[in-house]
Parts: sequence; C-alpha cells; structure tokens
Amino acid sequence: MTDIRLLHNPQCSKSRSALDLLQAGGADPEVVRYLVTPPTRAELEHIVDHLDAEPAVLVRKDSYFKELGLDPADYTERDAVIDLLLEHPRLMERPIAIKGDRVILGRPPEQVTELLD
Repeated sequence: MTDIRLLHNPQCSKSRSALDLLQAGGADPEVVRYLVTPPTRAELEHIVDHLDAEPAVLVRKDSYFKELGLDPADYTERDAVIDLLLEHPRLMERPIAIKGDRVILGRPPEQVTELLD
C-alpha cells in the first residue's frame, strides 16, 4: 500500500497519465474517483492549504463553468474555491496527487512523480 492518494477521473487523459506514471514509478496509489466520492470540506481545505499554487488553479473554467454563468474572478480565494468545489465537484481540476502535506496538481501529469521520492 502506498501513502499517495490520487483524485482521479478515468475519463481524463491527464488523470490516466498521472496514474500510469505513479504506477510505473512503483507506487500503488489509493485511487479516489472524486466524481463518485467527492472530497469533503476538510479534504478540500487540506488540498487548498497545501497546494503550491493559488486556489484558483483548482477550478476548471470549462463549458460547464460557463454554462453555470460563473465568473472566474469570483473563485480566486480559498473559501470561494472550496465552496464551489463542494457544490460542483465536476469543476475540480484534475488529477490531484496527495502525499501527507504535499499536494500536486498533475498539470502536466509528470508533476505527480515528485511524490515518488
């Protein structure tokens, strides 16, 4: 068993690539299909608080985001991002790899290999 969790969407090529890279590196990550089992508020807080980037990068500004009539400027701060992702987990950028207090957004997917050390 590994101590890496991967918030994963098997429909996403980046997410599949990140999983493949972790497995090729010898990891056996806990794969969490976040659309089936969305993260809790506490999990999202941990992700946002330990991500080495601004919270806004966790929000997908895709067609669904636009369909909802949302404004990217409203989702730059920690709590607004967490509230949005709790209500619409589909808008979470993926994949997200977590190992303890290290959180990596796998964009590009190769970044998740930083957790293999």
